Amino acid sequence: MPLFLDIHTHTVKQSKDITAIQSLSVTENIFLAMPKIKPISLGIHPWYGNLPDLQTHMKYLEVLAKQQNVKLIGECGLDKLRGASLNEQLEILRQQVQLAVQLNKPLILHCVKAFDELITLKKQLEPSVPMIIHGFDKKPELALQLIHNGFLLSFGSGLIKHPSTALTFQQTNDMFFLETDDSNLSIEEIYQKAAELKKISIEQLKDIIFANWKKLNLL
Repeated sequence: MPLFLDIHTHTVKQSKDITAIQSLSVTENIFLAMPKIKPISLGIHPWYGNLPDLQTHMKYLEVLAKQQNVKLIGECGLDKLRGASLNEQLEILRQQVQLAVQLNKPLILHCVKAFDELITLKKQLEPSVPMIIHGFDKKPELALQLIHNGFLLSFGSGLIKHPSTALTFQQTNDMFFLETDDSNLSIEEIYQKAAELKKISIEQLKDIIFANWKKLNLL
């Protein structure tokens, strides 16, 4: 029986029924004691990255991201409301995309008010690895634009908190993921809502996400 997959979380929620991919940043001290078995994602978050430290952080990331339990690179991305200048963030993201391609690992992306720039960067680099935008809570039109440009979407607490996110989710295809991020909601609650919105059972939903996970070679 497939497990619940939480593709992006900042807290440890592992159990016999849940596979949770914990997001860690190389700009945090925690990476020095990085788990060796538990599935994680690892990257330079746009809130904390900066050009003066970039080469040091990338050296750490290049070494640590080779571990088998590092399933995704990130979260990384762009944020116009917080962090370094957009030009700096673009360079920091560019190097992480290139590393993800080198290691053949998908990217998990944070994006705030910079979707046009993100799409442009993807077109420039043409990465051969999947790019997943986490915590998507925007309108259906943007979701369809991103899907058309080859991005995958991960949905979280917005399915429960925001009717517009629920509407977007209903209108997307079956190539999606679910997450808790930093929410107090459980992944089971998010699956329950997602199943209601798609008008399928939780077990059918698990099968869909398990198949999507397998397509990305995350097993």
